[in-house]
Order: sequence, then structure tokens, then C-alpha cells
Amino acid sequence: MRDTTLNFSGLHRTCSLVVLLCFLHIFVTVIYYVRNSDSKQAFVQNQQTPQIHRKLTEQKVTTEEPRAPQANAPLNVTEKLETCPDNPPRLVGPLRVEFSDPVTLDLVRSQNPELQLGGRFKPKDCIAQQKVAMIIPFRNRDEHLKYWLYYLHPILERQQLDYGVYVINQEGDGIFNRAKLLNIGYAEALKEYDYDCFVFSDVDLIPMDDRNIYKCFSQPRHLSVSMDKFGFRLPYTQYFGGVSSLSKTQYLKINGFPNNYWGWGGEDDDIFNRISSKGMSISRPDGMIGRCRMIRHERDKKNDPNPQRFDRIAHTRQTMAGDGINSLKYKVVKVEKDQLFTKITVDVGNP
Repeated sequence: MRDTTLNFSGLHRTCSLVVLLCFLHIFVTVIYYVRNSDSKQAFVQNQQTPQIHRKLTEQKVTTEEPRAPQANAPLNVTEKLETCPDNPPRLVGPLRVEFSDPVTLDLVRSQNPELQLGGRFKPKDCIAQQKVAMIIPFRNRDEHLKYWLYYLHPILERQQLDYGVYVINQEGDGIFNRAKLLNIGYAEALKEYDYDCFVFSDVDLIPMDDRNIYKCFSQPRHLSVSMDKFGFRLPYTQYFGGVSSLSKTQYLKINGFPNNYWGWGGEDDDIFNRISSKGMSISRPDGMIGRCRMIRHERDKKNDPNPQRFDRIAHTRQTMAGDGINSLKYKVVKVEKDQLFTKITVDVGNP
């Protein structure tokens, strides 16, 4: 019995020792696991932090990058525009030109909403090849001007020109001086914009084909080639009247136009002589494309034929160096800005 008791006591101690060892093992395992888990979590966090930081940085860059183009948007838009083509795509060709129905300035304004103050326009979808000043010598022709504006603004817009319209109005009732008004128009237009081309147009002439581009060419251009007044024929080879265009370079080469032609006639032939004397020639559009209609009217008062015109024409080469844009004198009386035009009233002096 005593042996049995001893055996049981020894077994109990052995079991207790085993249980104690098991608890110790479990405790050590738990401690190891906890420590290992903390280390692993710290390792994971250390590995994830740069990635999270990098991701946030990328998100920040992605968010900010689109702002840069917005700040420079106008420049980018301008850079993307191409030069307008030689043959504008919206031209329609032959036009019907009538003067039977009255025209009002309000009507013309409503039909040309793209115009800016002063009769200024430039295309939005391309960069115009030239900056063109339209110069109109003027006095007491308000009804004719309405028709000119009514027909020409849509034509010039379709021709994709960067242009402005300048009506140069001679003050008073003295003798009319067309060529001097053209010189004044050149000088005044350049005060507002860096034009490189100048179209000089009588207010009573309307083109009958919008393919007759109102711009400058490599040679001085005569645009009103065939008028209904002359049976749609050129009256003579040297004729340079009605509507013409010269680049700034061409204009300065001939010293502009003469200032001493008072009354009707002669200045166009003087201009032709100036062009020829400088080795340039007259370019013209096709006779059909260059057709135009004249608004019928009586000759203006104080615009009688110039009796000195033939003598002056004969001496163009001797007088052109001292009579022109370099000797121009005038006084601006008033400047009026309309949506359709800039009207400049001037005192041209006396003969």
C-alpha cells in the first residue's frame, strides 16, 4: 500500500512538472508571438509609409498639373491657330448688288454682330494674312456709305481679313481733294493699328464678286477692273481709279499720293505715274471677278474738273519727291467711333 502511495505521489509530481512546462512553453510562445507580431506590423508600416507618401504626392501632382495650361490658355489658343488660307472657304463668288431698297445703319449693325467699335474685325478661327485699313474719301455721301457698309462688311469678313474701316470726311464746302484725304486716311489709320496693307475705295463702288480679295499683292493692285459705268471694261490701260490697294512698303516707295490735286480728276493718273517711275507694275484680278457697280449720282458741288490736272500729270516725276506723305499737312477736327466705321473729319486746307 505504501508503495502504491509513493508511486502515485511520484506520478503526481511528474504530471505537475509536465503541466508547468506546458504552461511555460505556452507563455514563451505567446510572448514570442506578440513581439514578433509588433515587429511585423512595424515593418509593414515602415514599408507602406513611402508608398502612401508617394501616392499622395502623385495625387497632388495629378491635381495640380491641369492648372498650368489654364493659366496660359489664351496663348495656347493663339499658338494653335493657323494662318488663314489664300482661298477663304466661305466665299460665294458672284453677288447680286442692288440699290433699290433703302438701307439703315441699324440694319447693317444687326447683320454684323462680330464687328468691334470703329468698324474693326478679325477672324476667330485663323490668323489673317494681312492687316488691312479700308480708306474711304468722303463728303456728303451718307446714303452711299450705308450701301458700302451693307455690302462690304459681310464680304470682308468672308475674306478673313483683319481690317478696319476709316471714313475720312472733308470738313466744309471747299474744293474737294480726294488724294489728300487718302493720305490722311493712311496716316490716321497707322495711329491706331500696325496695318500693313491699305485699300483706297470710293464710297460709291461695290464689288460684284467676293473672290475679288480686298488685300495687297506683290504689286500695287487695281481692284475695280470693270465697272458698269464703263460697260464692264477697263477704260484705258493706265486707269487706276475707283478701288486700289498698296502695301505699306509700296505706298512709301512712291511717297504716298499727291496733295495738290484740287477738284475732280488727275490724281489717279498721277499715282499710276508714281508707280511706274519706281519700277512697279499694276496687277489686276480677272475681268469677271473684278466687276463692280457704281451708285448713280450727280457730281458733287465743289468737285468740278481740275483744270490743272493735265499739266500736273505731265510733271509727276519732278514733283513726287516733294509732294506726298512727307509733305502732308492737315488738322483733325473730330473723330467718331461707330460699330461700323471710324469717321475722321479733317480740315485739308485750301489750294
